[in-house]
Amino acid sequence: MIEFDIKHYRPSDSLYLWWLGHPETPVFIGELRMARATKGVSLVYGQAWIKSGFALSEDLPLHEKEHFPVEKETAAGAVDDARPDRWGERVIRFLDKPPRLSVLDFLFYAGDERFGALGVSVSPDEYLARHMGALPQLTDAQEIEQLVQQILAGEPIDEDKRRLIAPGATLGGARPKALLNLDAHQWVLKFNEPGERIDTPLVEHATMTLSEQAGIRVARTRPVKVLKGHAVAVKRFDREGGLRRHSLSANVALRAAGEGLGYPELAQLLRRRGVAAGGLHREHMAELFRRMVFNILIDNTDDHEKNHVLLMNDSGEYELSPAFDVLPSGQALSYQQMRIGTHGADSTLENAMSECEQFGLKKSEAAKQAKRVCLAVTNWKEHFARAGVLAEDIESLSDQIDRPFLRDQRQV
Repeated sequence: MIEFDIKHYRPSDSLYLWWLGHPETPVFIGELRMARATKGVSLVYGQAWIKSGFALSEDLPLHEKEHFPVEKETAAGAVDDARPDRWGERVIRFLDKPPRLSVLDFLFYAGDERFGALGVSVSPDEYLARHMGALPQLTDAQEIEQLVQQILAGEPIDEDKRRLIAPGATLGGARPKALLNLDAHQWVLKFNEPGERIDTPLVEHATMTLSEQAGIRVARTRPVKVLKGHAVAVKRFDREGGLRRHSLSANVALRAAGEGLGYPELAQLLRRRGVAAGGLHREHMAELFRRMVFNILIDNTDDHEKNHVLLMNDSGEYELSPAFDVLPSGQALSYQQMRIGTHGADSTLENAMSECEQFGLKKSEAAKQAKRVCLAVTNWKEHFARAGVLAEDIESLSDQIDRPFLRDQRQV
């Protein structure tokens, strides 16, 4: 990759999308255009990609027409997942102060380390992308924490320290974060949000490791001590051995398939597009059921469609990514962000069981899966304590997780 000096960036009505599955050999995909009617971004595939590439998502078939976004202030199909998350947008607004705040510009400012395998360049002839420089190390964690506090307070940051804050790392989150190079791999380092009363990053680590006991694959996490409590490092699952995985949020994948935003719909998408070899798609459908039940019982009501990801393999098949952003929301809403079953998003096991067949499970099989999750969650206090979560934080979370509405559901 040839580095592009962000100071030379000038807003235009076109940028260029590249494929970075093999980062050493970028491949031109097509042109990104300002879609003024929707204040979004459209995509026009290049002829070479039409001949030898693949549809980035089901709503972006390989033909010459211009693909427009369906919703306002979004990008077309899979391109929308290449945008910076809410924290990334905040960092861009504060540090870069772009002369224009369009979706197209945010796509470029997100930089080369964005989520997934897509890249945005100022040129159709060579991959000229924003590059932030060498990633920080674990020893930089406390300095990054200080920089996060400065951004939150609106205080200026020295030019030579800006590389420590990467704006385009993950999907759909407002939590302050940065990228780290840890054990020769990229990790996302997440911090507490302003005003949080508990050590949320440590709680996230505890919840993620607890979910493993319920038979859920999770992104590897590691608590990192900082000046104010902890940060949590989360290993990126869209990077493998120097390669980048094409990744679709459930939000993009379900909309592209013309489906509603629900767990049963996501399970059916895995049935149709999942990896059939060895029955992996059925394993992932059953695991998705366990994730749904776990989110209900641990009071994770922030389980929206951008917190579920599908990874695409070279054959165009989908795999359910490891779980991430799994932790108690502490709101006692009693409803999830995605549809659960016949009673909509209601946070009940009865609702979860109501469409278990959509996950490839008979009622008896689904009941066994739910019981496995219940047994894991029943011991949440002990597990959180072993993970180092403070007693007062556990007590605070208990007001929601152990309230009768959820506690009684665990008694199966």
